[in-house]
Amino acid sequence: MVRIENLDMIFNRGTPDENYALKNISLTVQAGDFITLIGSNGAGKSTLYNAIAGTCLPTAGRVFVRDETKNTERDITREAEYKRARYIGRIFQNPLLGTAGKMSLEHNMMICHRKGYKGLRISLNQKMRDYFRENLRTLDMGLENRLHDNVELFSGGQRQALTLLMAVMSKPNLLLLDEHTAALDPRNAEMIMDLTLRFAADYHLTVMMITHNMTHALEAGNRLLMMDGGEIILDIDAAEKAKLTTKDIVQRFKDIKNKELANDEMLLG
Repeated sequence: MVRIENLDMIFNRGTPDENYALKNISLTVQAGDFITLIGSNGAGKSTLYNAIAGTCLPTAGRVFVRDETKNTERDITREAEYKRARYIGRIFQNPLLGTAGKMSLEHNMMICHRKGYKGLRISLNQKMRDYFRENLRTLDMGLENRLHDNVELFSGGQRQALTLLMAVMSKPNLLLLDEHTAALDPRNAEMIMDLTLRFAADYHLTVMMITHNMTHALEAGNRLLMMDGGEIILDIDAAEKAKLTTKDIVQRFKDIKNKELANDEMLLG
């Protein structure tokens, strides 16, 4: 679905503050993959997402996406972020970022729904509202009865659930989850995680999920990537991942990097 080839991201190049945020990253994401991505702060996880989503253009390397209509790969390395948003969804840690608080629920959903219609005008009518209600019922939050309410009236958990639903409804080729449960209380975090797993299975999504929750990292999905210093240092498949514990992951880090962590939790923090 997505292929990354020899990707470098260098900030402040040629200055004393030069920073290699990504170092020669190569990665193939297959259709249907659910990849969990771990690493300490500064490891390069969000920078990798920025390169895939088009938020930052790489210093070197290329990004390809699968064009299923033509059964070919397309080079999107220099494509604008807003164009990629039609087929790459992204959900952030802050539950307020995925929705427009001053707009009604139905208008939020309409904006998202229009992403699938290139150059066409579609109207908000009763048929569309019925479609929105049908999808909102899958959240089991009663939001199907609040189409006219502004989204700012909803809780953080409701807004993140809504953001996830709208991302799924836009039928992305790839869904990037950037610690999308981290800002929520434990109950809402588990609710969002349960929805994520259900939607991924029901809609056959291709997902990459950054997480600092090792239970989620080990139990969710079919691949686990670990990043450190701008590099992917581990790529573990489902069979191997099923046998691992948090202690095993920390030991792998120590073995690969040939250094001790001052605190094992640094790997996840």
